[in-house]
Amino acid sequence: MPSEQTLKRTPLYEVHREAGARLVAFAGWEMPVQYTSVVAEHLAVRTRAGLFDVSHMGEIEVHGRGALALLQKLTCNDVGRLLDGQAQYTALTTAAGCFIDDLLVYRFSEDRYLLVVNAANAEKDYRWIRSHPDGEVEVIDRSDDTALLALQGPAAPAIMAPLAEGALGLKRYRFMETQIDGVPAIVGRTGYTGEDGFEIYVPPARAAKVWRRLMEAGRPEGLAPAGLGARDTLRLEAKMALYGNDIDETTSVLEADLGWIVSWEKGDFIGRDELARQRQGGVQRRLVGFEMIDQGIPRHGYPIVLAGRPAGAVTSGGFAPFLRKSIGMAYLPSGHDTIGTRFEVLIRGTALTAQVVPTPFYKRGK
Repeated sequence: MPSEQTLKRTPLYEVHREAGARLVAFAGWEMPVQYTSVVAEHLAVRTRAGLFDVSHMGEIEVHGRGALALLQKLTCNDVGRLLDGQAQYTALTTAAGCFIDDLLVYRFSEDRYLLVVNAANAEKDYRWIRSHPDGEVEVIDRSDDTALLALQGPAAPAIMAPLAEGALGLKRYRFMETQIDGVPAIVGRTGYTGEDGFEIYVPPARAAKVWRRLMEAGRPEGLAPAGLGARDTLRLEAKMALYGNDIDETTSVLEADLGWIVSWEKGDFIGRDELARQRQGGVQRRLVGFEMIDQGIPRHGYPIVLAGRPAGAVTSGGFAPFLRKSIGMAYLPSGHDTIGTRFEVLIRGTALTAQVVPTPFYKRGK
C-alpha cells in the first residue's frame, strides 16, 4: 500500500474533508470510504439517491481511422454494434480469455472512443492498448483531464432533470455531451449500484462546483454523499463483479458468468479461441452468488469447503444492508454451481452453511 505521502487525491478531496468523510487508501488514491455510515449511505442510494466521487477511475481515449478495428481486436464484446452516443460494458481479454480489465466503452464516432477503466489498472490498460500499435490510431490517457461523479438512486432522474437538458431522455447505456450549471459535461446512464442513475464527466477544476450544485439540487430529494464502502455493498447486492476480487487475469469471462459480453459473431479477438473451447467443452468452475444459511458474515478470502474438501474462497461477501442478509460470491466447481447447492464457509475457523441462490441478489423495480 502506498504511503500517505504518495497517495493521489481527486479534485474533490477538500470537499470530502469539509463533509467529514473518513478517507482511506484505495488503488493508490486517498478516497472517502464513508461520510456517516456505510449502511445509511447504502440505504440512501436504494431509497433516494447518493452522490459518489469516482474520479480515481481511468479514462483512455482511442481515436483515428483504425480505432474501431483495434477495439474489436482487444475487447470481447462487439464495439461495432455501438452507435454514436452509446456505451457498452466489455473486457480487455488475454489469450486465455481472462480479464486484463473490465471496462466501459463510449462511442463518440466511428473514429473516436472513450474507455473508462478501473483505477488500479489504468496504467496497465494504457500500456496494453499501446502495445498493439496501429499507425492510424492514437491512444491518449485522459485520466488527469477528467473528474467523474456518479449520481445513483431512484431520485437521480428528478435531481438531474433541471440541471442537464435532455438527461431524462437518455436510455440505459446512452450518453450525451451537455452542460451542468455552465460546466461542460459528458453525462452517461450506466451505473455500478443496481439503481438508475448517471455518470458525470467534468473538467477537474470545475468538479467541486458541479458536486455542490448536485448536492444543492438533491437536498429536497434526500440526496446524500456516499463513499466507497456503500459503493461496494451496493454492487455486491447487484452481483456486479469487482476487479481484483471476483475477476482478474486468472479468471475467464465465461467462468465469471459474463458470457453475455462475448460476441461470437463479430470475428476474431484476443482470447476468442480459448473462450470458444470453454464454450464447447464447459468451464471447470463458475462464479455464483450465495447467501448464508447459518448466522455469519462471509468476507473476501474466507475458505470454502464443499463435501468436506477445500473448494476455493469467497471472492466478495458481506452483510447486505437493504436485503438484511449475509451474501457473497465465489467460484464453485462445475456440477456444484447450481441453485440450491450447499457448502460451508469457514468464518474464523467455524464451518457455517451457505447456499447458492439466484442472482442478482437485488433487482430494482421498473
